[in-house]
Amino acid sequence: MTDKPTFQREAKKHLGQHFLHEKGIISKIVQAVDPKPGDRLVEIGPGQGAITFPLLDRHGALTVIEFDRDLIAPLTEAAKPHGELTIVHADVLSVDFTALAGDSQIRLVGNLPYNLSSPILFHALEHADVIRDMHFMLQKEVVDRMASGPGNKVYGRLSVMLQAYCRVTPLFKVPPGAFRPPPKVDSAVVRMVPLPRDQIAVNDRKRFEHVVRAAFGQRRKTLRNALNGVADSAMIEAAGIRPDARAEQVDVAGFIRLANLPAA
Repeated sequence: MTDKPTFQREAKKHLGQHFLHEKGIISKIVQAVDPKPGDRLVEIGPGQGAITFPLLDRHGALTVIEFDRDLIAPLTEAAKPHGELTIVHADVLSVDFTALAGDSQIRLVGNLPYNLSSPILFHALEHADVIRDMHFMLQKEVVDRMASGPGNKVYGRLSVMLQAYCRVTPLFKVPPGAFRPPPKVDSAVVRMVPLPRDQIAVNDRKRFEHVVRAAFGQRRKTLRNALNGVADSAMIEAAGIRPDARAEQVDVAGFIRLANLPAA
């Protein structure tokens, strides 16, 4: 079953736009978010308002971040019967979520442009202290990578970096036909809940990122070779990891232990 959007604009390919229109999927997303009174909801990329208006109907107020200038006026007009819509016209990567949150926490929602999904995820991580949770639609392949564990062929840098700071839970798959125009890949909705600060074991975020990036940068190599100049064999062993292991064999806790050791 589909729901005709309140207004229609042709998707802009260079912005990676695919507008959601499947009513059943929209309902499942709103149900997954389950907004409560007092929540501060922020949607990234509202598009034609497929998720925006049902969230407004349910919650009454919503802030959206939209880069496409041509969508601002029609979104503003179409939102009036549904609730109070605040539009931030900006590239989401330039938005300071901490400033946007003020003295509260925000809940992020969005059908993310697939060509920018990883940068947006990492940008959100930088503001994890003010984010209560995130519900994002992404390419299914990306969601699989986000939630993957060691030993899986799609386990990689994205898996480790996100799981060190968040609980990542895939929710459900979304077929191409749920969008207009349909993408060439399956999509999926994922829930991310930032860990409380006292449950994050990483001592130095930059050092952790450096170690993980180096380890997976040459993933066919053993860690002894991939981490040359970053961590020597003695350090790798001190972290409880075999130097002849490869990055995809090491769990998130192992990378954290290694990055927390004093640099040689």
